[in-house]
Amino acid sequence: MTHSESAARPSGKLMSGAEYRESLRRYRPTVYVDGELIESVADAPTLQPGINALAVTYDFALDPAKARLMTARQSLRGQTVNRMLHLNESAGDLLNKLEAVRILCQETGCAQRYLAHDALNAIHQVSARIDDARGSREHRARFAAYLEDVQERDLSLGIAMTDAKGDRSQRPHQQANPDTYVHVVDRHGTGIVISGTKAIVTGAPYMHELLVMPSRNMSAADADFAVCCAIPVDAPGLTIVARPAGRPGEKVEHGAALFSRRYGQSTAVVIFDRVFVPWERVFFAGEWEHSGSLTYSYATHHRHSCIAARAGFGDLLIGAGALMCEANGFDPGRKASLREPMVELIKITEGFFACGVAASVYAMPDEFSGGFMPDPVFANIGKLLLATQIYDMHRLAHEVSGGLIVALPGPDEDHNPATAATLAEVLRANPDVPYDKRIEVARFIEDLTASYQGGWYSVISLHGGGSPAAMKQEIWRNYPLGSKVELVERLLDRGVLHDESRAITRNRQPGRCCDAGCSPPGQAIMTPIVTGS
Repeated sequence: MTHSESAARPSGKLMSGAEYRESLRRYRPTVYVDGELIESVADAPTLQPGINALAVTYDFALDPAKARLMTARQSLRGQTVNRMLHLNESAGDLLNKLEAVRILCQETGCAQRYLAHDALNAIHQVSARIDDARGSREHRARFAAYLEDVQERDLSLGIAMTDAKGDRSQRPHQQANPDTYVHVVDRHGTGIVISGTKAIVTGAPYMHELLVMPSRNMSAADADFAVCCAIPVDAPGLTIVARPAGRPGEKVEHGAALFSRRYGQSTAVVIFDRVFVPWERVFFAGEWEHSGSLTYSYATHHRHSCIAARAGFGDLLIGAGALMCEANGFDPGRKASLREPMVELIKITEGFFACGVAASVYAMPDEFSGGFMPDPVFANIGKLLLATQIYDMHRLAHEVSGGLIVALPGPDEDHNPATAATLAEVLRANPDVPYDKRIEVARFIEDLTASYQGGWYSVISLHGGGSPAAMKQEIWRNYPLGSKVELVERLLDRGVLHDESRAITRNRQPGRCCDAGCSPPGQAIMTPIVTGS
């Protein structure tokens, strides 16, 4: 089945989770998981936790209690769209996106679809920037048409940004094997042809399309590697080599499944072998001087979203930690040795989330597109905090839970006539909490922090959206150090004038209180926070 056939579906309405699952059947991507060719992504057991997570982003948008937060009205067309496909038009939009992603990740651990939001906002900005440089509207119009199609069909988009990279000491055009980076190999009147490899593509098997983006700032010699375009997952020449989502392959538990058997995330290496892309889906090809702007914009939006995602994960640890204290017979409010780590866990989670809020409040409109961009300093500080403190979050959850979370007998013993009754009696702690409820929470915490899935959460928190070194570089590059230096020089009565040639005074902080000095009438504000979800 071709993509044009698979794309035929009613447009203009939000899909449900069930409709999203069914939509995957209309695509025929080439996907390998654990060495096996997947005949039907929608039916593959190894991918179900990832599909479940994406389905939540659809169902929450149709839930009357959550719809105000999970959807947005795109003023360009007056259309209500899923929040994950919305272009930010105000600081309020960024606050709403932050809260929406947090609630989605409270449910799923990692909702994945928010990467599409980050990429669409970045491409919107760079399209306007290219047109401004050229005195045209071609790139704006091309992106607007694509965005309308994506919003109309309520698609899920995977982000193919990180290249395989090859020898890290060499630039793309210097690689012995050029296919370690995605690049243009041919151009003609109807489109371009690309080849190469993208790595760490989140959710690739169960997306509808992939947005291909450059992974670094390119030079003139790297022009062929400066390409940004959209490709259906079943495009000829495209192969997805993925790992399972969550922990679907492990032995099924008795009773309710563990968290990561319900929700998880697949990541993939995507190989492009002379994949054709029509011009209407090419956002730029060869405009190397704009590749840095795109990667910067995407990284800032994505790090802002990651803050909310990991705050949702922190909420899971906080709730589970409190339940474990109760099951063990302790009240953290009365026992300082438990209260202190619980407060520390709360402080970490709400501390980096507060950076996301600040990045939203101090957001500014992009000078070319008008779309709102999170403050880069607060966005990068928040992401840097969560990247390094995720390990402390795991440690604190272990501290309040005790060693039982990894020392319990296997779940089969709960149904062993020779041992079940004895275990239920001797491993019960709080008389008000049954044994089965205590071990359920213990295994939940084990799943999130001391399993394959727990290690995965740590790695994606550390490296997702860029390494800590990249975040530190952006913080230093954008922090208004010059304003602090000139403050002290003024207090010392030095009478030194601002000098752009001084390295430490180049960055200065503009006056800011809200979106544009004062919020214009009718601007979107943060919706009431959803509770009881």
